[in-house]
Amino acid sequence: MGKMRMATAADTKAILDIYAPYIEHTNVTFEYVVPTEAEFAGRIEEILEKYPYLVYEEDGVIGGYAYAHQFMVRAASQWGAELSVYLAPQAQKRGLGKAFYGALEELLFLQNVEKLYGCIEASNEASRRLHESMGYEKTALFPRCAFKKGQWLSLLWLEKTLAEREAPLPLKTIWQVPEEKRKEILECYAQQVRF
Repeated sequence: MGKMRMATAADTKAILDIYAPYIEHTNVTFEYVVPTEAEFAGRIEEILEKYPYLVYEEDGVIGGYAYAHQFMVRAASQWGAELSVYLAPQAQKRGLGKAFYGALEELLFLQNVEKLYGCIEASNEASRRLHESMGYEKTALFPRCAFKKGQWLSLLWLEKTLAEREAPLPLKTIWQVPEEKRKEILECYAQQVRF
């Protein structure tokens, strides 16, 4: 059985090795150029200041990763988080995407996040099905808003409500969630991944 844990700087190369083929061979991400390890390590570090950045590891090999970051950049939007997940080919169709999203949702709820967002290329059926199976609803479509690999692409936004409070609670960082609670959540969802 594998384990789910918080990412560290030491995971950068393994995570980037999973992400690079998505950039080079698909329209899943709108990036054109694979970032350098140093640039990517900076991205991981920046996210980990406030949000969960998770990896799933089996026998020392990282098979996928997922993370959350603030939805939009202004202070008034801080109670929303956008989620992303990327899996290596050998880790697909094993329930890992759902396990990652389940863990992220529980952690973000404990951080007092209220709304979750998925932003996907509109023809990405696998991602759309994952989001819909987790209770996300389509909220916006931006047609022909990106161009990659010789074609125009559309962007689909999906949304899920975690909580609806009259006034939001102060947002916590992932590190303000008790370590034992984080560990318990990650262990629970790691057990849901099929062998």
